[in-house]
This record gives sequence, C-alpha cells and structure tokens, in this order.
Amino acid sequence: MPPLLLPSSAAAFKTRSAPNIVLSTKVDPWLTQTLKRVQAVKRPLNSVPQHFRCLTETLSSPSAIWTLCSLMLPKAPESELRKDDNPLVEALFNYQMLTIEAYIVHVDMVSQNEVAFKLTPETIESLVEYHKDIHSVDTAAATWNWSEKEVQLKKLQEDFVQAANRFVYRTNAMALEGLEADGAGELLCGRSEEVRTAIMGLFLPLLPPPPRVVDIVRPTPLLPSSTGAEHWWQPTMSHSQQTSMDPWRIVPSSPNTTSSADSASSMWASMGLNEMQLPSPSSSFSESYTAECDSPPQFYSAPMTTASYSSSMAMAPIPQLPLPSTLLQQQCSASMGYGGFDWGRYQDLSMSFAM
Repeated sequence: MPPLLLPSSAAAFKTRSAPNIVLSTKVDPWLTQTLKRVQAVKRPLNSVPQHFRCLTETLSSPSAIWTLCSLMLPKAPESELRKDDNPLVEALFNYQMLTIEAYIVHVDMVSQNEVAFKLTPETIESLVEYHKDIHSVDTAAATWNWSEKEVQLKKLQEDFVQAANRFVYRTNAMALEGLEADGAGELLCGRSEEVRTAIMGLFLPLLPPPPRVVDIVRPTPLLPSSTGAEHWWQPTMSHSQQTSMDPWRIVPSSPNTTSSADSASSMWASMGLNEMQLPSPSSSFSESYTAECDSPPQFYSAPMTTASYSSSMAMAPIPQLPLPSTLLQQQCSASMGYGGFDWGRYQDLSMSFAM
C-alpha cells in the first residue's frame, strides 16, 4: 500500500482545521444520498463542486465529532477496587465508561478511497490521565523493583502521550454513511471493534531489564578428561587368570568358616590314603626283629643320615597330610593300617623291644 499523505492538521499536537477532501470526477450515489439526508438547508447537489462544498462545510462544523467506540476502564488501581459478591455492584463502583471521540481530518475518494480520524483533545487528555493514575500503578506493581524502574515508568508515560497524539484511525470511505446531522457520526459495520483494539494496543506494559549474562569461569582440569579416567590406577586381571586361580587360594574379604571348611573337606575327602607319600621314619638301629605271630616277619629300613634325608626331602614332594575332619569321616579303629603295618599288633612289638 502506498504511504498515506495526510494534511498537517493530522500531525501530533496540531490544532483542528478544515478537513482535506479529495473527490473524483464522478460522485458515488451513496454519498449524494447521505449529504441530502444530513442537510439542514436543502441545496442542489448536481455537480462535484457542490458535493465538495457541502461536505466541507458539514465536516468543518465544531459539532462534527464522531464516536469511534467506548471503553470500559477501572476507576482506580486494582489494589483499591471494591470487592463484592455481586458482580453488578463491582461493575457500578469500580468501572467507568470512556467514549473515544474523533474528528475527520482527511477524505480521499480518488487514490486510497478512505477516510482518516484523529482523536479529540478531550479524549487524549482522558486517556493520558487514565494511563498515569491507573495503568502505570498497576503495571508497576506487577513488576519487581530495580534501580531504573522510576525512570522507565516515566518514559513509558511520555511515550503514551506521544502515541495518543499521533493516533490516526484510517478506514474505508464507506464509513461516511454513518454521518448524521451537524456533521457528527458513528462508525458502522463493526469498525468500532477495530478502534477499540487499536486504542488498547497503546497501553504497553512496563518491561523489566533482561537478566545479566554471567560468565561462568570453570577451573582447568588437572588431568585430561577421558571416559574411563576414574579407574585408570586399578590393575586389571585377564579372564584367563581369573578362571585358572583355585578358589581355595583366594582370601575372602570377610571370614566365612562354613564355606572354607566345606571346600577344604571336599578336597581332602577326594584324596585316598594310598596316594599320600610319607617319608620313612628314622631309627637308631637296623637289626631285624621277629615276633611269634602268624604274620610274616617285617623289617625296618636302614637308618638315614642327615644329608641323605635332606636330599630325599628335596627331591620328594611335600607331603600333604589329611585334615582331622576327613579322618573322622572314616571308620576309626585300632586295626587301621598304614602301608601294610598292622597297628593292631602294637603290643607284641612293644614286648619284643622290652626283651
């Protein structure tokens, strides 16, 4: 859309003057009917200049004030409003009706085919007063305090004064159908809702400053980061070493007598008595002995010296004696023999030594 060229009277803080009217070479029939309806003195409207003169005089009248819309605004800040169970009582005591009035500053029926309205000084003053006494208090109470809050609030009020004085509502030229006697009028076809939305858009909230971005200083790590750095000092054991180690050689963290005894007993019970290799006992004599018994004669082996015993012990494997718990599981009797020696005849042996 090309920029709208408004007269100087439409600028901010300018006084009212005669509207700027531009008509086409052929006047629309609806405009002719509207001018005939509002004329106090009947005049001929047979040419474009006659329409121009009649429209200019009608819109330049001091009473040519248009009602754009009405706003329902609170009478006091929210903290001072009256509280009542009846909503009708609250509406009567807490709210007021503010009529938005304006006058026509521009009519263009050639290029833009639109009409422009500017707010009256009385309407601007009412809006500024409401913004300062009520809206500013509510929006300040809804925000937290900071050092420049009062400065920002004052700037917000000044910006609203500028926006209210610059406000110009533009709409289609067909809005002139709402023209009444003495140049007054009212917007039709739902245009009042557009004005209400535009006026309320001038009431901006007080925005606090954005939070400051604080740079977080992170300390430099002593060691380079890695995914498994927390276990780098612990030695690892291969799976083959873990499986090859005997369970009875592992010392548990807490003593468990039952489990250790069961594992040891099962190991010693699987070993027979004949599998154990015991060194021959040393004796101080090598003479033979005989006993009057039915068993064949038995002899002790020759005595062993210290050197021979040491060499035989170095070559022979370390004897593994059975645990007492495994011996108790077998039948204990005096006739139990070790390597063919019958302990049941120990009395005969003792008698022969005594002789």
